[in-house]
Amino acid sequence: MIGRLMTMTAYPGKGGELAAVLLKVAERLDGFPGCEIYLISQEAANPDTVNVIEVWQDENSAQAALAAPVDAGSPDPADVLALLSSPPHRTDLAVLGGVGLPATDGRSLRPPPQE
Repeated sequence: MIGRLMTMTAYPGKGGELAAVLLKVAERLDGFPGCEIYLISQEAANPDTVNVIEVWQDENSAQAALAAPVDAGSPDPADVLALLSSPPHRTDLAVLGGVGLPATDGRSLRPPPQE
């Protein structure tokens, strides 16, 4: 599995609009093959900063989502970019486990309990 943290800064006062567009993107990704988590959040102290935490089965799944045609009425990347005051910042993550992630090999993704 792979993970990403996308940090986006909206134009002043546009954080709520950016979050709403990204929530529509999340709706489109619900059930998309390989998408495990697509979580949208706003920073409490700065609501114009919106974060997306993504977990994908693999890089191919993430790329397939980017290449998938956008349904009528769904936001496309240009809708997101139009709200940003600066380019998004992407941090690649090594997914180690946690609550809400499925096991891909029959074992739990949670670490063993400490004795």
